[in-house]
Amino acid sequence: MASEESRNKNGLVEMVVESVRVHMLSSRHVVILKETDHDRYLPIWIGPWEASAIAMKLQGLTPDRPLTHDLFATALEGLGVRVDRVVISTLAEETYHARLHLERDGQIFEIDSRPSDALALAVRTGGRIFASELVLEQAALGAESGDEESSEIDPEGTPLESTGERIVDPRLDVFRDFVNSLDVDPGAGGSSEGPRS
Repeated sequence: MASEESRNKNGLVEMVVESVRVHMLSSRHVVILKETDHDRYLPIWIGPWEASAIAMKLQGLTPDRPLTHDLFATALEGLGVRVDRVVISTLAEETYHARLHLERDGQIFEIDSRPSDALALAVRTGGRIFASELVLEQAALGAESGDEESSEIDPEGTPLESTGERIVDPRLDVFRDFVNSLDVDPGAGGSSEGPRS
């Protein structure tokens, strides 16, 4: 059972950014969120610029000039606004939706956002990340606790390549299996690649 801190009464589950990866066949990027207390993972397809913005921060890299998300984070700080949390709130028609919860002088402001932008901002500001339990029920993947097979896959045969922090958890092989199972046509713009930001 998850701790009360990571799972609250509003049906929100605390998550962390586990990694950012690229599907080598289609060059599509995916950010992988992990539940803090369990082996449930939420993959969200995102654009290359947002993937780069998240991955750079995970790797501790600082650009010569501020990127858009850096500028936004600095502007919020200058205005006395704190990113309280990011919530991956809904999944509708294969698209994720997020809400930014900003706090200023004790007042919370809730703003609609793409998950990719919200996550890029959260990793810059230390804002907590949550996902709705309903979203997790729709789209989360879980690694089976005794699944030894997935960790035996040859890393050279995977179409996923990490672009964020180094992945050391072999249980993430469940995503390799997931992405390998997708019917991906690099030239198609359809939704066969799964839910996106």
